[in-house]
Amino acid sequence: MKPRLDRTSFTINTPASADDKKEYWLSKTPDDRFASAWYLICCAFNIDPENPPKMDKNYFVKRKHGERP
Repeated sequence: MKPRLDRTSFTINTPASADDKKEYWLSKTPDDRFASAWYLICCAFNIDPENPPKMDKNYFVKRKHGERP
């Protein structure tokens, strides 16, 4: 069964209301904006914000510049 989109969670915005939201976020400090973005990323990917997963470094190869794999 496919998950259904909850259409009651969204609203239609006018360009004027979008400008209001832009002004709100521009009034915040870069740290506040980063914290909010991190929170949304954690919600979207179901990540614990206090304990994010470690990066899997097995996909990266160390080689000299100009050397082909």
